[in-house]
Amino acid sequence: MALSYEILVGLRYTRAKRRNHFISFISLISIVILALGVTALIAVLSVMNGFQTELRTSILSVVSHVQVYGMDGNLSDWETVVEDARTHPDVVAAAPFIEAQSMLMAGRTARGVIVRGILPTLEDTVADFSSHMTAGKLDALKPGEFGIVLGSELARGLRVQPGDKVTLVAPQTTVTPAGVIPRMRSFTVTGIFEVGWYEYDSGLALIDLQDAQRLYNRGDSVSGVRLKLQDLFTSARVIRELARIIRADAYLADWTRSHASFFRAIQIEKNVMFFILSLIVLVAALSLVSTLVMTVIDKEADIAILRTLGARPGSIMAIFIVQGAVIVLVGIALGIIGGVALALNAEAVMSFFEGLLGTQILAKDIYNISSLPSELQWKDVWSVSGIALVLALLATLYPSWRAAKINPAEALRYE
Repeated sequence: MALSYEILVGLRYTRAKRRNHFISFISLISIVILALGVTALIAVLSVMNGFQTELRTSILSVVSHVQVYGMDGNLSDWETVVEDARTHPDVVAAAPFIEAQSMLMAGRTARGVIVRGILPTLEDTVADFSSHMTAGKLDALKPGEFGIVLGSELARGLRVQPGDKVTLVAPQTTVTPAGVIPRMRSFTVTGIFEVGWYEYDSGLALIDLQDAQRLYNRGDSVSGVRLKLQDLFTSARVIRELARIIRADAYLADWTRSHASFFRAIQIEKNVMFFILSLIVLVAALSLVSTLVMTVIDKEADIAILRTLGARPGSIMAIFIVQGAVIVLVGIALGIIGGVALALNAEAVMSFFEGLLGTQILAKDIYNISSLPSELQWKDVWSVSGIALVLALLATLYPSWRAAKINPAEALRYE
């Protein structure tokens, strides 16, 4: 109980009515700024977590967790690869695929696309195309019928609908008496999908695996095998273990590698936003310095009397640290309450402002989402609170040190 009276005096200074009301006003401003800073940090980080999860879900609906590629671009014995991969306990599904860059033409319109040959029944086990079909069905792709499923933006750009014909131009060529001509084949649009990710909605087309093998002269080989895992975050470990299991000349890659730059950019953006919004907390800490300095000046006589009664400089410092800590804790507590409430009700808050402004903030045709995703992570809450607490408590050291350096004789000279 060495600090019992220091705590008592510090709490009394916090709640006592001061002669200088301006100091009380500055204290209130410090609490408000600190609370707003913590609230903004928690809310923004939660929204960015939500965006990251939403984008990851959209991407992984068409990109598998792990891909096994042939070293030369061809994987001939893909059935063995599928059999070996399924022996791993973390692999829940596997599907072969052929992937190649091609060109689609409809009338006078042409678009460069990635054509993916698939087995519809197996593809549904590693991806989620069926739930994103806006027209037709994925299992309408039949071998020999030369059907094709297009992304929504791609279909819109080609001005085609299910039942229309498109011409697929493969990069391979055919030698004829008339010369070398590109391989071309007419396909019938059997379906349209929309996953909400522009890169795939505008540049991906699906055809049956056997049709792709015939079109690209693959024989019985494929480009690789796509795998789905029980937990996508274990992909790095699973790759290392699969490398020892799979009996084929192949290399493996996971979703973090195929989209590493994108997710790294999101993480960098989150870190930058965290740093920028932390400046609000720093402003609150600086305002706390001015509050305590003015309090020290206002309480010079009280400090001098305490010193003459035997209070040590360390005890004087403790009194003002306690006073600053109370302001800090109140501000952080209010910030946590406000931030958590805002993060959990982000959609309702956005709807309120949309109704107030009479406009749609997140237009689906621009952002590919119509709602504001928010994912509250308590580790972010504690990180924000911890940084705010450290910065604010550090801000109390200088005013407290200044109070401890007051000379009792000089302070009481004119009292």
